[in-house]
Amino acid sequence: MAVHPSLLQQFVLMRLFPADALAQLAAHSSTHAFAKREVVLAKENPSPSLMFLLEGRLQAIDFTLDGREVGLHFIEEGAYFGEISVLDGLPPPEIIIANKKSQVVMVPAREARGYIFATPPAIEAMTSGLAKRIRAQSSQRQILGIINPLQRICALLQKLTEEGRSKDLIEDAPTHQEMAIMVNLTRETVTRAFQVLQSQGALARDGDNLKVDAAKLKQMAEKSSD
Repeated sequence: MAVHPSLLQQFVLMRLFPADALAQLAAHSSTHAFAKREVVLAKENPSPSLMFLLEGRLQAIDFTLDGREVGLHFIEEGAYFGEISVLDGLPPPEIIIANKKSQVVMVPAREARGYIFATPPAIEAMTSGLAKRIRAQSSQRQILGIINPLQRICALLQKLTEEGRSKDLIEDAPTHQEMAIMVNLTRETVTRAFQVLQSQGALARDGDNLKVDAAKLKQMAEKSSD
């Protein structure tokens, strides 16, 4: 089922396409709903679409050789994904799951690829986005290399504040389970780390958000490595 071009215009990347291209892409696009923990994009086959998150929250994950789930990054509303597979025609390098009930707009890969390569600003934007993701994944590997669990959690929290709009607030913070997946720890270990950080005033829960005292968090990270 087609979508209206105005829906695609909600996404920053799609605003880079001329009106006639946007109309053609909208004519071939569709929306799909996903339940919490449902797989949005698997690794077995090339992505059939360039996908945009209209509503909800997604997470990219993968599995270690011994079967442990590792979280790679989150996908927030307005972001796109599946582009690597669309560009090279190979299976995606990661699995995308829904962290909550989500709605995704799907633009068929064949149509998307053709218009992307015909639109230089879109190529530039996607190249920049891929570079940003590579840098984020490099940072994530450094965090996973930290042996001390508390220090690893501190490093993750510092990374989340740097990625957000405020240096002292993590909005719509990941759950303990989601953080555990991101840093390859158990949920219980993350919960214990939070209890320590909260007792020292480095963290405070504010609804779905986390208030962060950056100085105390850094102090706790350095102390835990002693």
